[in-house]
Amino acid sequence: MKIEVHKSVKIEIICIIFISIVLSLNLMRWLEIRNYHQTILRVRSRREESLKNMEKVMDGIKTMDTFQTKIDHEHLLTLRDLQKSIKISDVSASYILHAYMEKALEATKKFNCITDFLPECQTRLSELQDEPKGPLYGIPISIKENINCKGHDSTCGLRKFINKPIDEDCVIVQVLKIQGAIPFVKTNVPQTLFSYECSNPIYGQTINPLNPKRTPGGSSGGEAALIAAGGSILGIGTDVGGSIRLPAAFCGICGFKPTANRLSKKGLSVNSTGQRTVESSVGPLARDVDSLAYCMKALLCEDMFELDPTVPPLPFNDMIYSDTKPMKIGYFESDGYWIPSPSIKRAVLETAQLLKDAGHTLISFTPPKMFYAMNEVIFQGLLADHGASFLESLQGDIIDPHLRTQVSTYAMPGVMKKLLCFFLKPFSPRVVAGIKATGGIGSVKELWKHHIAAMAYRDEYVNAWKRQNIEVLLCPSLGPAFNIGYAGELSVASSYMVIFNLLNFPAGVVPVTHVTEEDEKELMNYTGFLNDIWDKTFKKAVAGGVDLPLAVQCVALPWQDELCLCFMKEVERLVNLKKIT
Repeated sequence: MKIEVHKSVKIEIICIIFISIVLSLNLMRWLEIRNYHQTILRVRSRREESLKNMEKVMDGIKTMDTFQTKIDHEHLLTLRDLQKSIKISDVSASYILHAYMEKALEATKKFNCITDFLPECQTRLSELQDEPKGPLYGIPISIKENINCKGHDSTCGLRKFINKPIDEDCVIVQVLKIQGAIPFVKTNVPQTLFSYECSNPIYGQTINPLNPKRTPGGSSGGEAALIAAGGSILGIGTDVGGSIRLPAAFCGICGFKPTANRLSKKGLSVNSTGQRTVESSVGPLARDVDSLAYCMKALLCEDMFELDPTVPPLPFNDMIYSDTKPMKIGYFESDGYWIPSPSIKRAVLETAQLLKDAGHTLISFTPPKMFYAMNEVIFQGLLADHGASFLESLQGDIIDPHLRTQVSTYAMPGVMKKLLCFFLKPFSPRVVAGIKATGGIGSVKELWKHHIAAMAYRDEYVNAWKRQNIEVLLCPSLGPAFNIGYAGELSVASSYMVIFNLLNFPAGVVPVTHVTEEDEKELMNYTGFLNDIWDKTFKKAVAGGVDLPLAVQCVALPWQDELCLCFMKEVERLVNLKKIT
């Protein structure tokens, strides 16, 4: 007998099936998120155990050491002097390790800097007794979370890298150990590393030691915060768009991005390896310029050149770094794409005057075609795949709140982007250009054309440099430190930083002054270029920054890293001289 199903019953069955599928998918997603939350809780619990172990190791070192165990950090800011003291046995390596472990624990309880303790530092300390005293002998060093250390995760703040301990130290860590250093902690980063906030769902938010309402910057934010808090004398970070320089500037310390490939990048964990327009670098962070130079000298050794033959065998040139002759210095207070805060503008102009008064030649320099460089070269190069790799890395993950603007922009369908651009164009043409740039590059042929355009722009910038007959460049950094929650809204404000990754110029930041009440008053009238949504957001991001540190940026041509450091040292010298006169 044939049974006929009424049409309305069919619809009901279809609806029930559809609802069941939706509910099943939601349940699966809920279970997935629940499991991930449990994983995060386990990781955080493991970190707490790691920090407790750090305290035990510290107490063990304390009982073994006959030296006093309280340290005056103000007298140990210079890496070179500290190493000399260890080398001639004025102070023991165990004493120094204990002191910095103690300070690092104190710092991370307040500011959430550390993601992992490296207990092998205790073994490393014992091994040093039988080794020659290298240039970093006995120096405790902190390491950015994505720099691979054997037996430890390098998560980049991402779920997919949890519980995947690394099999081998990266080349930089190997060389640090060969030179006598003792890596002892890893430090926090933003999720994906593609942000200058410092927060991720695994380890949480790192805050600026100078002001708990401010971000320390990113992506080497944990490093900068730990050093600024006195918990480390030297840190190693990475920089693909200001990721060393920006947090160093926000936290009032020094940071240096060498020419890409001057130091080995072999064995680093990164979120997007295929991108080639904007060059990444490994570099040091410290409280003073001489410590940066001393670290570079120690790393640029035969051991690194043998471990990674792709690195040019160029030892550190002390003669260039120590040169004291007057320099021809180009400078600018605005790059033509982003107007800096009034405080940063003042910092640049005051530093330029200090340099001029000291006998250096100052020459006004205009960066060429920055609007084109940012929108049609840098952004399109970073997002050549339409942001697909970035979004793929976050699949199944909890999205950190500071990344949501980027995620929603990259994930927005092309039709919606066009519609949004249509409505925004009369009010915010710069924002429209930025949104269009997230559309990436359409084909391999177009990508090749883009690579040619990037090379042509580099040549144009170098030619402008040479026409002005300058040796080095003084320019703004970003600052002061942003209020927490704004960095994710203002990726575009990094133009002063990311341009030198595109150009592959060595660049570093040096703190020179602090935000004043007068700066804050001037900020009230800040409109930027167009007083668009980016300018208004930036104004809110830097507001209320009185007494926060301000840094300038020092730049040189590719492979002239020692000259860049020499320039940084001269800026630091003149600023310090001004303080005591």
